[in-house]
Amino acid sequence: MTDAPDPLEVNRQTLAALEPEDLDGHSIDDLADYLDAGMRPADPSIDDSPACQNALAAIIRLRQATLGSLEAAARAEAPADDSWIGGVLANISIEARSGRDVPLRTEAPSEHLVMTEGAIRSLVRRAGDSVPGIVVARCSIDGDVTVLAAPVRVSVEVAIVVGPSIPATADLVRLAVDAALREQTDLVVEAIDVVVRDLIETMEEDA
Repeated sequence: MTDAPDPLEVNRQTLAALEPEDLDGHSIDDLADYLDAGMRPADPSIDDSPACQNALAAIIRLRQATLGSLEAAARAEAPADDSWIGGVLANISIEARSGRDVPLRTEAPSEHLVMTEGAIRSLVRRAGDSVPGIVVARCSIDGDVTVLAAPVRVSVEVAIVVGPSIPATADLVRLAVDAALREQTDLVVEAIDVVVRDLIETMEEDA
């Protein structure tokens, strides 16, 4: 049996939608090579760039997501799974962009603290991916995030491994995302919608 194709290689052109101007002069290939080299020697132009750090985190999550159950699904139905992973990659490439500046509360009127929308989407994705049996396919924030205390709605589209209760797992995603946003941002979140877009069936290898 031939090896399943490396999803990162198959979909490299999709990730390349992030242009160097989006990544402080670096390309996705540069970041993948830097990651493969163990991020040594240290490159401050990457290490100190929020956009590059978001993209590196996205590449790491994608590589992790291709292990285990996704790897088994790819062996069972490679063309369909490649397409699904391509969709995840396309969304990651969009989400890694900085987007709007989201204000944070400050103690002094002279202070102006912000997080980028891309950093918050990355936070939402990490929180969702932390739930066992979940891979986040897409996340978005609806509402005027540029205004402090303006209500927003968060949407998280996920794939769930077949087996555990889908409603219960979706609730765990919602709780994880809510906790992360409360701890790390000052967003006023009026709702978190979890949409199940795909089911991942695991396979046992034949002895």
